[in-house]
Amino acid sequence: MKEKIIVGYDLGNQYSQISYCTYENTVPETLSVVAGAQVYNIPTVLCKRQGINQWFYGKDAYKHAEAGEGFLVDNLVEAARKGEQVMIEDEEYDPVALLTLFIKRSLTLLSMVSTPERIAAFMVTCEEMDAKMVEILDTVVAGLSLKTKLISYQSHLESFYHYTIKQPKELWQQQVLVCDYAGERMRFFRMECNRHTTPVVAFVEQEEYPFLTGAVGITEEALRESLFKQLDDRFLQLAEKVCEGRMITSIYLIGEDFSEEWLKESLRFLCRGRRIFQGNNLYSKGACYGMAERIFPGEIGKSHVFLGEDKLKANIGMKLKRRGEDSYYALLDAGCGWYEAHGTVDFLLEEGNSFSLVITPLNGREVKYAEVTLEGLPVRSGAFSRLHMELKMTTESSVLLSVEDMGFGELFPASHQMWTESFEVV
Repeated sequence: MKEKIIVGYDLGNQYSQISYCTYENTVPETLSVVAGAQVYNIPTVLCKRQGINQWFYGKDAYKHAEAGEGFLVDNLVEAARKGEQVMIEDEEYDPVALLTLFIKRSLTLLSMVSTPERIAAFMVTCEEMDAKMVEILDTVVAGLSLKTKLISYQSHLESFYHYTIKQPKELWQQQVLVCDYAGERMRFFRMECNRHTTPVVAFVEQEEYPFLTGAVGITEEALRESLFKQLDDRFLQLAEKVCEGRMITSIYLIGEDFSEEWLKESLRFLCRGRRIFQGNNLYSKGACYGMAERIFPGEIGKSHVFLGEDKLKANIGMKLKRRGEDSYYALLDAGCGWYEAHGTVDFLLEEGNSFSLVITPLNGREVKYAEVTLEGLPVRSGAFSRLHMELKMTTESSVLLSVEDMGFGELFPASHQMWTESFEVV
């Protein structure tokens, strides 16, 4: 098992990244597309060679397309989300199949350190993790034919959280800020913890602002200097706004367009009493940390829970008797992704045709009870009804419950009657 690896795959519309760690050493490394350098971004593009079924990915795709040898296919994630067929040489291609092909080809980079066959766990992280993205990833992962069932997804916000809690505690004693510069936008993610709850609840607030594109391709010195000044002034303005009145311990600058050439006054402001880090592989490393935490839970992971927009924000269970003693049975745990939340239980209903679920929010609100009534449940005089119940989330706040009558012994055969009901968690 020491040779098995955990892969954190950051899937972006423009660029993707692959980080990995081993079961023995869960500190991630990021694959470089250039040997001996720290070039982590893999362009999320494919190129089909003219006239034949030969495909290139990443920088090779750009190279062959620019040489006029093939047809470039970019915006693969966006195309998959739209669900529109991609036309190449008068032939239609499924955009999800193309995305699958890109990921499969990019995973061959692991040959520098391992092999795809040694992937024991696989975590995909994306900018947002909604129902559509989960549907796409389920299809993609099935097409990868990975030899593991340890496969999960998480948003960039959750990857940020998992990366942060693996850093020294002094870096996240107060709030932590990510400045994510991509294209013509600047996004800010601010994480803080409510230490007055058990477990400690961590959440991330995000803001997005229009921004200027970088200076790539501008060679005239006067124009570059003018743009650098505008970039610095604009970033300083936004940083002052985002940091105002907040205790921020550390800041991460993510994006290749952050450059020492223009980070002048804005950087001086950010450095006042704060630790500053610059790079662009936080999300893929956070994906590795997130999957490693699921396999090898640590003390901080046990005492903290992340409540992002795609997370179940309440514990759901039911009160029942075990060996004659009153107890609580947990069905769904707060902090899990709604798209992964699933719970089952078989229980005996002593009398009547109804029971209650206990909903305990982690945001400090009062405990709620969801009453479930099984209309038409067969009446069995002097006997229990054995029921099989299944719960799963259909959105980040909606639960779908299904109950099946399993009867009780030979005298009361199962009717297999089904009841379904939906209710809101918050």
